[in-house]
Amino acid sequence: MESSPHPYADLTPVTVLEAVESLGYETDARIFALNSYENRVYQIGLIGKPSIIVKFYRPQRWTAEQILEEHSFTFELANIEIPVVPPIVFEEKGSLLEFNNFQFSVFEQFLGRPPELDNLDNLLVMGRFVGRIHAVGAIRNFSSRVSLTVDRFAVRSRQFLLENNFLPADLIAAYESLSQDLIDKIHHIFAAHGDIRELRIHGDCHPGNVLWRDGTPHFVDFDDTMTGPAMQDLWMMLSGDRNQRQAQLLELAEGYNEFHDFRASELELVESLRTLRLMHYSAWLARRWQDPAFPMSFPWFNTERYWAEHILELREQLALLDEAPLRLI
Repeated sequence: MESSPHPYADLTPVTVLEAVESLGYETDARIFALNSYENRVYQIGLIGKPSIIVKFYRPQRWTAEQILEEHSFTFELANIEIPVVPPIVFEEKGSLLEFNNFQFSVFEQFLGRPPELDNLDNLLVMGRFVGRIHAVGAIRNFSSRVSLTVDRFAVRSRQFLLENNFLPADLIAAYESLSQDLIDKIHHIFAAHGDIRELRIHGDCHPGNVLWRDGTPHFVDFDDTMTGPAMQDLWMMLSGDRNQRQAQLLELAEGYNEFHDFRASELELVESLRTLRLMHYSAWLARRWQDPAFPMSFPWFNTERYWAEHILELREQLALLDEAPLRLI
């Protein structure tokens, strides 16, 4: 039998419904694909009950131990009433389930709206809850989850793009030189900063992974939870020009400090962390390009224009790495 052309080739709507029904649910055959690319996530309608959310993990991305550590972290947070959405635990089966060689988890459907982070009062609230998450995250360490490192996010990303010929021939030299300069500079910034406090963090705490309801942010999708600096969960909440970001920072830090120590020195890492994310994102798209969902959803990727703009964005980051960081004033 030939191997599947991509990891989800065998995940048909029928398979999804059969996986759900194997748990004792009675579906009404309504299945709605949600906005997720790394994994496959569906809203499933049930007869006489609220819909549920079912997440099928990308095969061979995480080990079972790594996924269970993700779940354990969310249970730990939920147990002290931090607003997260943990997976449902099934008697004798647990929270990580298997059907037809797919690993999956089930979640209660949670409705909310995106957070309005241009509202400074909301940033104060966000700071409080991220501070609470980090206070728990600092209690113990992950044993299986990955860590945020320059090697993982930048060096390997650069290597993958260059070795697999994603860049147009006339842009290779520019990318090769620029990306190496960025890696060298980030290494220097991290080394100059000294000991970076690492803890369990959400890892991908952008506004799309926060649902706002009743004045409270609810944190979802801990799929990228990892060990890393606290600032990784904070910098993506700041936007606009420098004066706007400065005002936002003050609110965010004030709320955060109510539950955990905001390390102002880590503000020196913000542009380095942004650069790592940019480099990792381009390589993530490249690594997943054989998955049919990616060319369909990101048609602008892997074009001459995309790579030219990506290199320009990295040049801007190289300049930003030399600028003075935001300050708590």
